[in-house]
Amino acid sequence: MSTLLIQNARYIVSCDRDDRLYERANLFIRDHAIEYIGPEYRQADQVIDASRMAAYPGLINTHHHLYQIFSRNLPEVQRMELFPWLVTLYEVWKNLDEEVVARSAMVGMAEMLKTGCTTCFDHHYVFPARAGDLIAAQFRAADALGMRFHASRGSMDLSKKDGGLPPDSVVQTIDEILADSERIVKVWHDDAPYAMHQVALAPCSPFSVTGDLLRESAALARQLGVRLHTHVAETRDEEQFTLEKYGMRPLEYMESLGWVGEDVWYAHGIHFNDGELRRLAETGTGVAHCPSSNMKLASGVCRVSEMLRLGVPVGLALDGSASNDGNNLLAELRTAYLLQRLAYSQEAPTGYDLLKMATRGSARLLGREDIGCLAPGMAADLFLLDLERVELAGAQFDPMNLLATVGYHGAVDYTIVHGRAVVQRGELVTADEEEIVARARETMRRYLGR
Repeated sequence: MSTLLIQNARYIVSCDRDDRLYERANLFIRDHAIEYIGPEYRQADQVIDASRMAAYPGLINTHHHLYQIFSRNLPEVQRMELFPWLVTLYEVWKNLDEEVVARSAMVGMAEMLKTGCTTCFDHHYVFPARAGDLIAAQFRAADALGMRFHASRGSMDLSKKDGGLPPDSVVQTIDEILADSERIVKVWHDDAPYAMHQVALAPCSPFSVTGDLLRESAALARQLGVRLHTHVAETRDEEQFTLEKYGMRPLEYMESLGWVGEDVWYAHGIHFNDGELRRLAETGTGVAHCPSSNMKLASGVCRVSEMLRLGVPVGLALDGSASNDGNNLLAELRTAYLLQRLAYSQEAPTGYDLLKMATRGSARLLGREDIGCLAPGMAADLFLLDLERVELAGAQFDPMNLLATVGYHGAVDYTIVHGRAVVQRGELVTADEEEIVARARETMRRYLGR
């Protein structure tokens, strides 16, 4: 049994149901959970002096593509929108293997942990033949670094020859996909409190999978007790695709296949109309907001302000990495704030609203009630930021809004996951950063051949 005391924190921004802000308080952790927050001092195995620091709940990333990290700065795709961007990059991604996936996961998760993100959901849907056990590679990377990780068994079964976008070499049959989905859930999914590993089923998108795969994946997920995720309403091209092929807008099409409900969340969700927003709220269907990716690919502005007012479950996400092109959820938080201010002015969410979206809101999308805020009984996932630094001088007096209104994009001072400090004084302590970079460079040269 181990204990950790965050001592005399300048602020503790709880993001709990009562929006409590603690000042000059202690946070005591036993094993992997928070036991106490308040003025009382308790003896602990490890003590962190937080007198200059603010403590925040760990940020939660609700949509990512870690495998894309080694293709995030290719000059030929930088001016493309989604469909041509995908068609071009599938020719790179069809060469994925277990080593590429493992080392890209190490790079992405390392940056996330260093910038305050403690839980990552990754949407992996490219499974070339004989590429190895790609999901196992991701879980091994997460375990090595100490990140709470939600994987997806993504999938594609609609290739170019059938009217989809991906090449034949990266699609699979429905039987192959469902069998491997069940295997991965049985091997890796943990539904116990404070679980470090979970799995969702996640066919890629309406334009790369068949209706049969979507329908059968939904039935299997509910049979196995796991969640459902996919891309929906990301671009006007997608909307045109479903209207021409199925005679329905994307949300109507997904609902016809069983893809709405509290166990479903979509990535992007930009192009919903008013009635569709109300339908999301009525059914509890969630949206992962990916502001940087949406801007880079010129996809549009998600109606987050209206979603939050209606009660649609919304979380924050990085997306990419090749459409972001980073792994910094702190930076994404400020981007989300600025984009909503631009679009909605005084009707936009506050900086603190968006912090809660990136913590409690994101936890809700993942179906987690044990992460997302700082309170006794919650998982000990948090980060600490020293406020006495030049980047934040004069900005310390509103810690609840600070991360969005002023913003801080560098490494945090401490990141704690499951009660363990995995970042200390701005550096990873669970892995050698120079070794991660060297291995990534070696793998990238082989993978890209350039």
